[in-house]
Amino acid sequence: MSVPDYMQCAEDHQTVLVVVQPVGIVPEDQFFRIYKRIASVAQVSIRDSQRNLYIRYRHHYLPENNEWGDFQTHRKVVGLISVTTCGSAKEWPQTLDRFHGQKEVFGATLYDSRLLVFGLQGEIAEQQRTDVAFYSSYDDCPNVEKRVEDFVESIFIVLESKRLDRATDKSGDKIPLLCVPFEKKDFVGLDTDSRHYKKRCQGRMRKHVGDLCLQAGMLQDALVHYHMAVELLRSVNDFLWLGAALEGLCSASVIFHYPGGTAGGAAGRKPSLAQGQGQAADAGKRHRPGALTANGISADTSSEIGRAKNCLGPEDIIEKYKEAISYYGKYKNAGVIELEACVKAVRVLAIQKRAMEASEFLQNAVYINLGQLSEEEKIQRYSILSELYHLIGFHRKSAFFKRVAAMQCVAPTIPEPGWRACYKLLLETLPGYSLSLDPKDFSKGTHRGWAAVQMRLLHELVYASRRMGNPGLSVRHLSFLLQTMLDFLSDQEKKEVTQSLENYTSKCPGGMEVLTLPDGLKLPPVAFTKLPIIRSVKLLDLPVSLRPHKQKGLLENNMSTKSPFIYSPIIMHTRGEERNKNIEFQWVQGEVCEVQLMVYNPMPFELRVEHMGLLTSGVEFEALPAALFLPAESGLYPVTLVGVPRTAGNITVTGYHTSVFGVTSDCLLEGLPSVITSGCMVEVIPSLPRLQLSTSLPRSAHPLQPSKEELSSSVSVQLFNGETQHLTITLENIGSEDLETLEVASKTCNTKEKLFGEFLSWDLEEAVSQLPLKPGQSVTLTVNIKVRLDFSGGENLLQDLNDDGISVTGLPISSPLRQVLKPRAETKPLGSESSKTDYNHVKVGLTPLISPFLPYFL
Repeated sequence: MSVPDYMQCAEDHQTVLVVVQPVGIVPEDQFFRIYKRIASVAQVSIRDSQRNLYIRYRHHYLPENNEWGDFQTHRKVVGLISVTTCGSAKEWPQTLDRFHGQKEVFGATLYDSRLLVFGLQGEIAEQQRTDVAFYSSYDDCPNVEKRVEDFVESIFIVLESKRLDRATDKSGDKIPLLCVPFEKKDFVGLDTDSRHYKKRCQGRMRKHVGDLCLQAGMLQDALVHYHMAVELLRSVNDFLWLGAALEGLCSASVIFHYPGGTAGGAAGRKPSLAQGQGQAADAGKRHRPGALTANGISADTSSEIGRAKNCLGPEDIIEKYKEAISYYGKYKNAGVIELEACVKAVRVLAIQKRAMEASEFLQNAVYINLGQLSEEEKIQRYSILSELYHLIGFHRKSAFFKRVAAMQCVAPTIPEPGWRACYKLLLETLPGYSLSLDPKDFSKGTHRGWAAVQMRLLHELVYASRRMGNPGLSVRHLSFLLQTMLDFLSDQEKKEVTQSLENYTSKCPGGMEVLTLPDGLKLPPVAFTKLPIIRSVKLLDLPVSLRPHKQKGLLENNMSTKSPFIYSPIIMHTRGEERNKNIEFQWVQGEVCEVQLMVYNPMPFELRVEHMGLLTSGVEFEALPAALFLPAESGLYPVTLVGVPRTAGNITVTGYHTSVFGVTSDCLLEGLPSVITSGCMVEVIPSLPRLQLSTSLPRSAHPLQPSKEELSSSVSVQLFNGETQHLTITLENIGSEDLETLEVASKTCNTKEKLFGEFLSWDLEEAVSQLPLKPGQSVTLTVNIKVRLDFSGGENLLQDLNDDGISVTGLPISSPLRQVLKPRAETKPLGSESSKTDYNHVKVGLTPLISPFLPYFL
């Protein structure tokens, strides 16, 4: 044998091998549909007996392996099921000849065979034949499973007869010497009458009968025969067959101790009849056939005491496996047998949870020389080693062999390298190296795994995906490498990775879409949150001239309502709540708003961010992207990102987007726990009008300090008592909203003297008649300034004049220059109560003051 069966397990020794193959031209999908139905009959309860027969099916089996059937009977093809398509009676003779030719391949070992014919109808299909079953189509074949069960029972009858024939001690008859293929030439010319030769023949036959007993469901008899074979073969130093007898003893003991099987849940055995009758506590009873039956099938009449005596314990099973493998190792041509024995022992140790001992068997299997293996066989060998290491919990070792198998797929000796298979195997190694392709797994805390190995694996994924002809996949893996392994890259490696990334993105830019692989695996997007690194986010208030203010009318009493203050020593909030809390100031629809980021560049070269803008939610927002050039390894660097809200409501700054090295990233603040922010939600109020004020008087050299909610425009004028002067005020609408309401009010301050009449007077009729004021239009208002003072107060007049003065100062526009103006039915007279609605009026206030020189400041 040159090709090992890596799926072998100890319980396979009790199975009979049935090959299912197509004859002629059979559609592959139809064949495997039938094969799956046939293979579902894996266990058959023999009628009139408590014994079960287990079947192992193969759709491909090398005839050379069949030559080892005497050495281990479960390797012998005893059944053949052929599947064929026959459309007409003319094709039937040729089909039948092909079937007979197929039987000749395994003819020396076959117990029985069946031919399943699909598509043939008529006189031929109506004939009743034992070895042929006719079906009209692949869809109309209801009793395939029943036919297979009958076929298996016929195999059992032949098996039982052979067991009885060879188990019977016929005194005087010469026992034949059973041989493996490579031994036949060694026994030519030997003395067949010597005692040594006879013991060799007896020992090998005992071992062979033990195999037949195990297949026939007679576990106790098999144990007895194996023990006898071990003693006989050991006495004549027949090491190859001694190893086989020891392995048979181990297999029978494993079947007794582990009735569920050692190959995993998929290959586990079904409960037997005895277990189904409430005797599941004793797994060995499954094989007890009961008393002698009417059909002449002999019974296993052994007691449980005898079985337990002959059966190996869990510890002894492994020791005998070691001994058997050491004997196999003496023969170069028994490499496949030795390798399969190692695999069986590992599966048993995995059930026993003895991982270290299992790894010793696997280490031995790695160094077993099987001669010249094809590249496919090498890939299969490394893959199964990987699966076995995974079975015993050695995940990193499993990943290593899986990676070796991946590299074997693209070996230089292969004319057409399988890059897709290589890529698929590399993906399967990721869990073993504690590597996930989801960037979120790397933002949760401490890095897990060996970074150097992980980077090597990611480089191999990049290269394999490029050779597959999928540059988008290469960009995604390279982006993931740069984002997650940045802290472990040297300066030179950072330059090389970024240069490679730019080369890939020049052909296929990277984005934030989820990539779906052909096998269904989804690759999440990679956001460059470290290129650059953000440390703080701060929303900025609008410039003073553009800020909206909630302000009452000038004529109202300035009364503030105070809310109750409740003190609590417990402050419970999270960073998420901090980010979502409202900010005191407001933004205005249609105006440019700013957000300041503190960033730094971790790269050893200048970082060019081609596009960087804000990500928001809540209202429609037009982000105005910026381009950055950050110096190499710069410290914290302030960057201001701007945008224009197009609708009103509450807006939340959720993150930012960048374009670096050809990769577009959407970076969300919720995924950046290290970012400091004082709140990211702000109210956007509807668009307000903007009003520009100009006067006919020169500006004051000593302007008044406005309050926080006022804008000041101070002008000055000097008048004598009784003098009158006209002040022209021009109001221009420089915004995008109509100005619909205008109110003017005056206030006198710092006056100790008596004023006669109104100090300031104006007429609003002409100005109001031009409302609403469209954007770009202006309106002119004339204010009359007339000074009338009473100087008959007393002797300290000059002192009073020196202490105080009279001036007229222009109160600022009493609300921000952008407001929502609501139309008024009529203009309120001076002194009337103004509307209490926020952002609803524009008011011009003029305040008279007294000066020693009687100037008037407006």
